[in-house]
Amino acid sequence: MHNEIIIKGALENNLKNIDVSIPKNKLVVLTGLSGSGKSSLAYDTLQKECQRQYMESMGMVTDLISKPKVLSISGLSPSISVDQHHTNRSPRSTMGTATEVYTYLRILFAKIGKRDCPHCGRMVSPPMDAEYDTETLGFDEEVGEDTFPCPFCGGAVSQLSMTHFSFNKPQGACEMCTGLGTIYEADWDSLIDDEKSIVDGAVREWDIHYINRNRETFAAAACHYGFDFNIHKPVKFLSKIEKNLLFYGVNHDIFKKHFPDIEPPETASKGRFEGVSSNILRRYAEHTGNSDYQQKIEKSLIKIVCPSCNGSRLKVYSTKVTVADTNIVEVSKMPLSVLADWVASLEAGLSIAEKTVAEPVINDLVERIGRLVEAGIGYLTIDRGITTLSGGEAQRLRLAALLGSGLTGVLYILDEPTTGLHSRDTNRLISVLNKLRDMGNTILVIEHDMEVMLKSDYIIDMGPGAGVDGGKIIGAGTPEELMEQPDSITGRCLKESMQNKTGKKTLVPKDHIIIKGAAEYNLKSIDVSIPLGALTAITGVSGSGKSTLIFDVLSNELDFRLNKTTFAPNKCHNMIGSEKIDRVITVDQTPIGRGSRSNAATYIDIFTPIRNLYASLPEAIVGKLTARDFSFNVPGGRCDRCEGAGVLTVEMHFLPDIEMTCPGCKGKRFKKHTLSVNYMGSNISDVLDMSVQEAYELFRDKESISSRLKILVELGMGYLKLGQSATTLSGGEAQRVKLSKELSKKKKGNTLYLLDEPTTGLHPEDTKRLKRLLHRLVDSGNTVIAVEHNLDLISDCDWIIDLGPEGGEQGGKVIAQGTPEDVMKIFASYTGRCLADAYNPRRN
Repeated sequence: MHNEIIIKGALENNLKNIDVSIPKNKLVVLTGLSGSGKSSLAYDTLQKECQRQYMESMGMVTDLISKPKVLSISGLSPSISVDQHHTNRSPRSTMGTATEVYTYLRILFAKIGKRDCPHCGRMVSPPMDAEYDTETLGFDEEVGEDTFPCPFCGGAVSQLSMTHFSFNKPQGACEMCTGLGTIYEADWDSLIDDEKSIVDGAVREWDIHYINRNRETFAAAACHYGFDFNIHKPVKFLSKIEKNLLFYGVNHDIFKKHFPDIEPPETASKGRFEGVSSNILRRYAEHTGNSDYQQKIEKSLIKIVCPSCNGSRLKVYSTKVTVADTNIVEVSKMPLSVLADWVASLEAGLSIAEKTVAEPVINDLVERIGRLVEAGIGYLTIDRGITTLSGGEAQRLRLAALLGSGLTGVLYILDEPTTGLHSRDTNRLISVLNKLRDMGNTILVIEHDMEVMLKSDYIIDMGPGAGVDGGKIIGAGTPEELMEQPDSITGRCLKESMQNKTGKKTLVPKDHIIIKGAAEYNLKSIDVSIPLGALTAITGVSGSGKSTLIFDVLSNELDFRLNKTTFAPNKCHNMIGSEKIDRVITVDQTPIGRGSRSNAATYIDIFTPIRNLYASLPEAIVGKLTARDFSFNVPGGRCDRCEGAGVLTVEMHFLPDIEMTCPGCKGKRFKKHTLSVNYMGSNISDVLDMSVQEAYELFRDKESISSRLKILVELGMGYLKLGQSATTLSGGEAQRVKLSKELSKKKKGNTLYLLDEPTTGLHPEDTKRLKRLLHRLVDSGNTVIAVEHNLDLISDCDWIIDLGPEGGEQGGKVIAQGTPEDVMKIFASYTGRCLADAYNPRRN
């Protein structure tokens, strides 16, 4: 029987024909610099071949799954990939629905929830199976619900079912917001000029042909509602209903939403209401291809709470049902750690009959919620939308589900599960991974976290560099063995982490930004003093209020003060010292582009000077080629078959669509005459296929190009392909590309940089580069504030503001403020304790 997975001759992507053995039934960490080949080995080679062989063994067709570039893999097990990609994008999916915790709560409230009798007003419990004869039960024809007699007055009381507590079912969902909890309203002032009429250009982006084309639609709708819709009348004289008609058009669902008592006109189009995606305004933006206008429309929408259900998503009568004097909405807003205690305390207050019905449900809830808390997401609430979770949170959610599966002999492949996790909770996660291992499974984790590596059974280190300089195994063994291997970069970092950090200079700040009474979301009206001209870390356990303080309070308040935005955010009582900041740059982890054509080269504005360079070459001049011909986004020099994409999408009907290399340009994106122009032996397609590091070497003498590429290299992004689609970048990669763009601009002092976990996805060696760059910003007279969990960066900051003590409603307080040395001495601070443990003599 194999006790190892043996990979021989792996050549996928940048892998250099490597051989490696992975011990089975162990916790194995696969690490290395960003771009060193970890994902190529774990996912593109191992996971892909596991999947292919499993399907083949089941007699399934595997023609569409290409065999990875590897000589052989032996000792394979069935594999489960647990990555950071969201598989559910529905706005209706929540933590509760995804984990089935909310499903079991619905059962509980339907079975034992007390409700008020509509006749005598007293709270009554629903009948248990043996308490009433079927003859005493009834059915309310008018309401369409089963009923039972009130034990006090005998009147009929509704017997609610599970569906009455579901915001995804008509029986339970609020009719106004259809169970979403929010409705959209357009900010008319930002979209229209009130003084003008429609035909005179009240909506600047609408042309007269479009207005005339839709005149009948407007008129038909207006006639139906009994008023004269005059497109020559100044918009300021239009009623709110007229404005709704103008901007929402005659969409069926929108009419029903705004005017529930009136049937829409026959011209109404069918389709669901999703923001303004179905309205005339959006359709016009899409028709003209005006992406700027589309963004303007989306920004004009306000995320207001539904006035009918007050955000609960449910009909009013469902929210009046209680268990232990708590309704299901209140339960949904409890952090999972609090919910666990609430569920565990229920049995004590139940009657014998109720206990018989509820006990199996309670037991299942205790087990499910316990796994979620154990996985490190106990601070989340079950009404939290799935799409709002970070990649790390989504991955830990899936990990919690695996704990209850009972599978053995499985290879689990995880991608940086500690992302977004405070060091206090890392040990909980390690415990979860060890449990999966002890059940008889192999755990392969792509990870950079020092604590996970030090507590793993085995480490495989890849490198020595990134991109073409990576793809080799430079070390392997236990953590102790790796520290003694001279070629292992990770081994060296682990060894350094065992030593004390001393000699950090003491900060003597001169100026501060002082936030008074920050009270947004879970912040408890806190006062915070942030030093200017310094590197500050905002720390605390997940959900403690870090992002709220920096991105919702500080950023919005400064935006109002510096840019004179229309409305004051009113998220803090006062802010002192804002006049000492000239501009604010927020660098978060949102994608840098929505389309597959957007990439790092276009985002940081180096593709334009590259195209200009190629257009200036002799071959281009002779061939009368301009910079436009070297663009894959416009007609001219690009391939007409694939329109510059390099690939064609093949619709597979009942299977996911696949992409095939364009047969016209063979994936080169451009026409032959464009590709005939070479700079230093490379054509424009070759450049797009280069890594940042390779392109930097090629254009080293071209300052306008090399200066921007150099910053990406300094940020550890030298492995990134210039033409790599922006949609494939991780959140951490997207953030560092954004940061490089800002750093490449003309330097100005008194700038405040706000960063959201900038070390995400970085190896400790790459983190050193990032720290040097951030200190350079500070030394140039700027202020840097980073929301961060990474102890290596935190310990190197000038100042720390630690929030907590826990997440959710149990957070939102300032636990500690000061230098790293100051915070280490505060026992109430989890961050302080973790710092003291990491950087004082320890690790026995």
